[in-house]
Amino acid sequence: MEIRAAIPDDLPGLLAIYNEVIANSTAVYAFEPTTLAERRAWLEARERQRYPVLVAVEPDEVLGFASFGDFRAWPGYSRTVEHSVHVGAGRRRAGVGGALVEALLPLARALGKHAILGCIDAQNEASLRLHAKLGFERVAHFREVGRKFGRWLDAVFVELLLQPAGTPPREEPG
Repeated sequence: MEIRAAIPDDLPGLLAIYNEVIANSTAVYAFEPTTLAERRAWLEARERQRYPVLVAVEPDEVLGFASFGDFRAWPGYSRTVEHSVHVGAGRRRAGVGGALVEALLPLARALGKHAILGCIDAQNEASLRLHAKLGFERVAHFREVGRKFGRWLDAVFVELLLQPAGTPPREEPG
């Protein structure tokens, strides 16, 4: 398995994984499948922001993908990002997701980010265990904030400080 930056040729694989996640899980609280054009716009937006989109691949197959983006739009949150990771149904619990998240962390540090967050469906024990193994801590549990498949869903926020607590940023915005 190779982990590398996503390229436009990877988009059909990313799209298939993302749409399967939408259709069959609560990892994403979306209802409708997305389109190739929407995924292309998402990739281009990440590139413009200098945010990574990584893929785990075997010769001709995208196994999973991960990225991060702004947590909130206000400047005071500029050192915090929120990540997402999705793995194809046939490769879950095989180390793909962990490898992708681990590969994101030095990229976030290199951009001067201080904290990386994730929002995980509270019933997704596999993802919660994975993130705990990588050093993420549960920092919030929001009850019944989402609804999908005819039921209310709880969301858990996890956080990893990329720099030691209290470390000043390299530069403070003026």
